[in-house]
Amino acid sequence: MMVMYALGIWLLAGLPEGMWYAQFAMLLLSTYLMVELNNTNALLHMYSRMVSCTFIALSSMAVFLFPSIEVAVCTLCVIMFCTLIFHTYQDKASPGLTYYAFLCLGIASLVFIQIVFFVPFLWLMMAFSLMAFSGKMLWASLMGIITPYWFTVGIAAYLGKMDWMVTHFASIACFHQVLDYTCLTKTQLITFVFVLMIAMMSIGHYMWKRRLDRIRTRMIYHFFITFDLIIILFIALQPQHFSVLFTMMIVCTSPLIAHFIAHTHSRLSNITFYIVLVITLILTALNLWTYSLIF
Repeated sequence: MMVMYALGIWLLAGLPEGMWYAQFAMLLLSTYLMVELNNTNALLHMYSRMVSCTFIALSSMAVFLFPSIEVAVCTLCVIMFCTLIFHTYQDKASPGLTYYAFLCLGIASLVFIQIVFFVPFLWLMMAFSLMAFSGKMLWASLMGIITPYWFTVGIAAYLGKMDWMVTHFASIACFHQVLDYTCLTKTQLITFVFVLMIAMMSIGHYMWKRRLDRIRTRMIYHFFITFDLIIILFIALQPQHFSVLFTMMIVCTSPLIAHFIAHTHSRLSNITFYIVLVITLILTALNLWTYSLIF
């Protein structure tokens, strides 16, 4: 049902007109991986598709992200990273999984080099949330990040495009004015504030109800919370990278919102759910009206 909903939104946004078939295919693959992420790690202690449904709803709401191939690649890579790295929980001798997890980030860095700023934080999160950090894991992660460049540097040298590599690496040092949101439209700001508010609400709810989850599930949610807060801080400091960072925020926020929706049954929480649903639909319509190639 939610896949058909997403298809409808993408068609209204101008999927055929914009030739966004690759982006939509990666959204479908990302959604499938969110299902696997939920099932493999038992993020919700009940049978529910709420994690993937929340991901689709928020991703479809952000119509302004549809044309960006960089956003689609980074979304897929971040989900693949989380799917792989969670398998290393309490295992300090799994360099293979760590290598492939950080290989995903290395691939993402080809289109968004600033993602490497998150690597030191991810090492700390592996150490404290997943308890899976060691010298072997450090070396494997570095090899994973570097691997894509073994190929791209060779290809660039063969094609005589080494200036692209220089520009790519130099862009990591390009910082704009802090808290300068003039690069964002009003609808982008409104959408971000909405997701920020429900993220904070869901984080607060989880910290209150975390004792009901198993320790492993708790540590995974702590990973999501920490990652989410770091992304929000990065958006606040350098909003010119909003598009990619916002989709990463959606990936980390979706399980938290799903946990809130699936595990709260009070009158107030039910009212909150319907309010969030209505606002999501309104913002989806607003973004369609603003960014659709058809309207």
